[in-house]
Amino acid sequence: MTNLKVNKPEPFLPLKEVTIYNREEDIKSIIKVLEAGNPVLITEFYNNGSVLLKGLQEHLNKKLPNKSFKEQRAYRDEYHKLSNLIIVEINDHKIVAKKAPVIGWLKKLYPETRDFLLTLPQVQGLNSAWQWYTNGISIPGLRNKIHPYYGTYFPTRFEHLELFDNWLKRYLGPKKSAIDVGVGSGILALQMVKHGFQKVFATDTNPNTIIGLTEMMGDTKLSRKIELDFGSLFGKWTNKTELIVFNPPWLSETRDLNNLDEAIYYNDTLFSDFFEAAKDMLLPNGKLVLLFSNFAQITGVANFNPIQQEIAEGGRFQLEKCYTKNVKKGSDKTKRSSQYRDTEEVELWVLTHV
Repeated sequence: MTNLKVNKPEPFLPLKEVTIYNREEDIKSIIKVLEAGNPVLITEFYNNGSVLLKGLQEHLNKKLPNKSFKEQRAYRDEYHKLSNLIIVEINDHKIVAKKAPVIGWLKKLYPETRDFLLTLPQVQGLNSAWQWYTNGISIPGLRNKIHPYYGTYFPTRFEHLELFDNWLKRYLGPKKSAIDVGVGSGILALQMVKHGFQKVFATDTNPNTIIGLTEMMGDTKLSRKIELDFGSLFGKWTNKTELIVFNPPWLSETRDLNNLDEAIYYNDTLFSDFFEAAKDMLLPNGKLVLLFSNFAQITGVANFNPIQQEIAEGGRFQLEKCYTKNVKKGSDKTKRSSQYRDTEEVELWVLTHV
């Protein structure tokens, strides 16, 4: 897997014309520069970037409605466009602005490039990812923390993982092998190993996932229990298995996706392609487990559940059981989509061959 190319923000060289922002500048005039499509460079103190972003958020809150799920998405798109015109300078793998955080990714991901520019949201993302990677994240039911590699999706809520852990405790079938489609940060595979599966074959379309998990496992016993492949759906694996696990994206989307978005949004062929491939990969008495949510339906983004559609129309799989769990109340700091928490449920679907 060493020949995989990591997904990372593309560095760029200093621009000929750029507006400088420091604390003396009027934020309204700087926002006009951004809205005209021109870049703004953060100098002096790193925190100036946060001040400018806060001003941008206040400006967009007055300009755009931000109540329904679709309005929130439009707001985020505009914020994404303008905030990514704010840029930060990096020299010798360090941020030039004063009192900036030390971000190990700048050296780890860019060993050949010492001096370059990145956008402020990219730098903030790198900084958060470095904290998660170095400090680790505790996952309910797992003894050790996970250390997600840059650009690798990991859950921030755990109800679906608790559902899966409880299901594994009651699982009485064979445990010779399992396949984890879209392994992400490796949590489901680690849960299966914890519950006695001898071998887990895992795939992902994100190279950072494969690079990060390969690094994390090293040459430990875990590396002999979990085998990885960079590929879509079942990748290079061809042997039938008694358990297939899939935690697909929970929202439908038709726009072109970047790799991290593929963990959140699914295209219109993902489920039909998956079920067709799974039909050939699952042993006759095997079980197909999917972790999903009703979020797309309660927000009006989708009017049907693709798993229910497969059961009703696909002719390949039948329902053995569906378990649900209410989602905990969101943080008071998180306004995004909090009105849906009362009716949101995560789902664990167990399907078998028709």
